[in-house]
Amino acid sequence: MTEDPRLPDPELETETQDNRDTGTAVTKAKDRELRKNKPGGRKNQVGPQRNKGAGKAKPPPEVVEVHPVAHPAHMKRRHWGLLFSFILLVLAPVGALIFYLWFIAEDQYASTTGFTVRKEEGAAATDLLGGLTQFAGGGETTDGDILYEFMQSQGLIGSIDASLDLRGHYSQHWPKDWLFSLWPDASVEDLMWYWPRVVRIAYDQGTGLMDVRVLAFDADYAQEIAQEIVRESQQMINQLNAQAREDAMKYARGDLEDAITRLKEAREALTQFRTRTQIVDPAADIQSRLGVMANLQQQLAEALIEFDLLRDTTSPNDPRVTKAQRMIEVIRDRIAIERQTFTSDSTETGAVGQDYPSLIAEFESLTVDREYAEQSYRAALTAVDVSRAEAARQSRYLATYIRPTKATVSRYPSRFVLTGLAALFLLLIWAILSLVYYSLRDRR
Repeated sequence: MTEDPRLPDPELETETQDNRDTGTAVTKAKDRELRKNKPGGRKNQVGPQRNKGAGKAKPPPEVVEVHPVAHPAHMKRRHWGLLFSFILLVLAPVGALIFYLWFIAEDQYASTTGFTVRKEEGAAATDLLGGLTQFAGGGETTDGDILYEFMQSQGLIGSIDASLDLRGHYSQHWPKDWLFSLWPDASVEDLMWYWPRVVRIAYDQGTGLMDVRVLAFDADYAQEIAQEIVRESQQMINQLNAQAREDAMKYARGDLEDAITRLKEAREALTQFRTRTQIVDPAADIQSRLGVMANLQQQLAEALIEFDLLRDTTSPNDPRVTKAQRMIEVIRDRIAIERQTFTSDSTETGAVGQDYPSLIAEFESLTVDREYAEQSYRAALTAVDVSRAEAARQSRYLATYIRPTKATVSRYPSRFVLTGLAALFLLLIWAILSLVYYSLRDRR
């Protein structure tokens, strides 16, 4: 049976496998030469009987030894130094931190609460555009911003320390747990520095929501601190309400006092005018004087008619004619006097003043001032009533959507998180220092 020349030579594959096992390599040129000159090659091979009958021994292939590129690695002094620095800068601090967190650090309990400042009145146009003003970088200070700053102020910390003795609680494990405790003789400034470590405040300016987390060595004490923070915040909001109400009432009262003063001045000016001119109402007085003038004109006309009748029927020396003439003269003198009172500065009744057109103009001006003062007074009274009604209700209040909780399990300090972060940062520091050292050494 004749072998298929397309099949690989089994002996050649065995030799190649043996060469691989002994760690040697056969070049491609030798491989091709062996394939051509082999007695039992593909071209000369007829069948298995012919190869057995040939009885010729196959020559061993030539082997090319390849020397290794690098010598076997072994520890040098710089490697020992790098290992020692890794132990000193990474492993030792991480081990010390693990020992401290698990065997020395005291358990801490967390109490959480959440609240926001709400207003009873409807939203104004500026509140509806609050998001746009915040995006533009403007916007006024809100009550939430004021409350956020107040919760980190010395006033709040001092008030809670006076009622709950913060120094006594957080310094009870000093100096054993020195990393998470407060020293006993801490000042107010030291307490303010320590406050953010035990009270974490998360404030969202967009929604106005404020979440507070309080850490303490006792679960009940942590809850008491959270409750005290809520109480002090509510008291601060009430003070803001009282101040806003006082400001509103103060402005309304000020406007009312100004309106009362203006009304008194207007009435006093009108009284002085009437006292000086002895005229209560120039318009009514001039109407009465016009009536007198009309009556005198009528009497003058009647006297003239009677005089004409007497002159036609009697002699000039008749006493009745003389009397009629005298009557006409008296009436005309009275009319002249009455006419002079409209433009003269004095009258027979003793009234002293200006001419009637000026008096009427002055009187009308004083009347307008008095009416305006009366309207301002009524508006100021209405504003006071409205301000009092608004002050009667609380415009701001603290809405607590999460009551201060009480922890049942200690979850702090976060031992695994602190260990992982410390290991990561120490590893980065060690790697950076090593790279800097070898970089400087290679430059030299």
